[in-house]
Amino acid sequence: MDGQIIGVISDTHGLVRPEALEALKGSRLIVHAGDIGSSRVLESLRTIAPVVAVRGNMDSGEWAMPLPSTEVIQFAKTLIYVIHDLNKLDLDPVSAGISAVICGHSHMPSIQGHKGVLLLNPGSAGPRRFDLPPTVAMIYVRGETLDPLLIELKTGTGSQTK
Repeated sequence: MDGQIIGVISDTHGLVRPEALEALKGSRLIVHAGDIGSSRVLESLRTIAPVVAVRGNMDSGEWAMPLPSTEVIQFAKTLIYVIHDLNKLDLDPVSAGISAVICGHSHMPSIQGHKGVLLLNPGSAGPRRFDLPPTVAMIYVRGETLDPLLIELKTGTGSQTK
């Protein structure tokens, strides 16, 4: 796909899977939607692209204190709002001119639309929980168009689902 790529990851809980790093290659920006687990995760991601990260409910300690609980990113012609727990969203994305809301927390990957706003949860790229496969996501950005893709991480391969 043409355009710029935003890599999206969440709920790593301190685990940096080589498959996740491989899947995120080619990203112009990486967004981590919280429950990072350690500064080592962010350092690993920064070897691929600049990283924007928010603090999740499990992120504590001195390394996590500078991380905001929410972030607004302007990327190309879009505004993207990042929050760990979608249930704590305290603004109306439509009124705020937000094109996408990226969240984590539930470990359940999902792509939804609500009143023209993309709601993306990349799932969890960290330790396996709830019998869910580890996943990341990509957003292909062309102007104001956002085309999300979920990527299931498998040992040695990355299979993609939309």
